[in-house]
Amino acid sequence: MNKYSIAEFIKNTEQVDKGEGFFELETPRMLEVNLDGLVWAKAGSMVAYNGKIKFEREGVLEHGIGAMFKKALTGEGASLMKANGQGKLYLADSGKKIIILHLQNEAIYVNGNDLLAFEPSIKHNIKLMRKVAGMMAGGLFNVRCEGTGMIAITSHYEPLTLRVTPGKPVITDPNATVAWSGNLQPEFQTDVSLKTFIGRGSGESIQMRFEGDGFVIVQPYEEVYMQAQS
Repeated sequence: MNKYSIAEFIKNTEQVDKGEGFFELETPRMLEVNLDGLVWAKAGSMVAYNGKIKFEREGVLEHGIGAMFKKALTGEGASLMKANGQGKLYLADSGKKIIILHLQNEAIYVNGNDLLAFEPSIKHNIKLMRKVAGMMAGGLFNVRCEGTGMIAITSHYEPLTLRVTPGKPVITDPNATVAWSGNLQPEFQTDVSLKTFIGRGSGESIQMRFEGDGFVIVQPYEEVYMQAQS
């Protein structure tokens, strides 16, 4: 068979059942959800599906009045949708690498832009980044995921996990920070010596400081959704 034939291309790229369960990585950048019920997913992340699946945007009052106000402040970036039914659902987000994590009565904070999907058994709560309201450009927020079940998060290219230990804080660029352990509460700090350079406006560099015992996941890419005030 010609290695460039359509038949060979289909053979090399077609969907294959791996029997891995509810979440399955079809490729490093495509998530298959073997749906029999409900899954939460990032709005707009559906690329294909088969079977009988109904999509519904998250209701503004679904998680109470407080969540509605947070949603209004964080903008469309926090939008989630529910997919309900039976079939195979394929999710992706701008070609980003997908990481599947199975929480076992654990909690993790995920940057709101990097949460792709999670099981309904996982409780989620949008958290606004305090003290940075004047620095938000498009919304800076995270989602606390807690419980037992699977979540899928995304990263531009390969992620790096840094351990945070007592007395040895880790400082990160907010634009490159993907997720961190649920027991850590980052503080924001500015570094006057790191003035924002050409193309990024002006002002101090904003950093996230993690102290305690846990981990933080960063990506080798800066999603510029936050900028310092002039």
